[in-house]
Amino acid sequence: MANIVLFGPPGAGKGTQAVRITESTGLPQVSTGDMLRAAVKNNTPTGIAARKFMDAGQLVPDQIIIDLIEQRINEPDAIDGLMFDGFPRTIPQAVALSKITQVSHVIAIEVPDEKIVERICGRFSCTKCAAVFHDIFNPTKVTGVCDLCGSSEMKRRADDNETTVLQRLAAYHEQTSPLAEWYEQQGILSRIDGDREINQITQDILAALIA
Repeated sequence: MANIVLFGPPGAGKGTQAVRITESTGLPQVSTGDMLRAAVKNNTPTGIAARKFMDAGQLVPDQIIIDLIEQRINEPDAIDGLMFDGFPRTIPQAVALSKITQVSHVIAIEVPDEKIVERICGRFSCTKCAAVFHDIFNPTKVTGVCDLCGSSEMKRRADDNETTVLQRLAAYHEQTSPLAEWYEQQGILSRIDGDREINQITQDILAALIA
């Protein structure tokens, strides 16, 4: 069984790399957010318990997340392992996860804070077709006009501003960054430079997974 943990700061490109990892390994991608929403929608016992916290605007307790994961790892398509995207976020969550399944590889995508701010604050999208662009890395061919559908209605997410991004990064460094050292002590961490071309990052991740 090969259980993979993928983590990194917001805007590090985890989503893109997660898709490529699942395509290359065949392991299902597990998003705790998706699992929570599905459990709530289906009114499972775990979903009902989670809904009480979500409706109150509170964080869902770790134990409920772990219960969801324990159910997920027992599903038929998880027999060869899973790829955890966005979990664990803290060392206590990692400890809880270790008690129900073994993690074989941990991939930490690392990108300097200033690059993260540049990436996130430069994003904008087309309100009509949802195509995503960037001021620097992926500008529209004609300023203010969507390359795909020709719409001139563009928007930026309200939280894609420097103040909010820096707050998210501070929370990440406080809660999630310590996971790197924790997993490194177990000899299963691979640090990946995420400030490069996407294909180079993918190559290094896949090489780390077979090392």
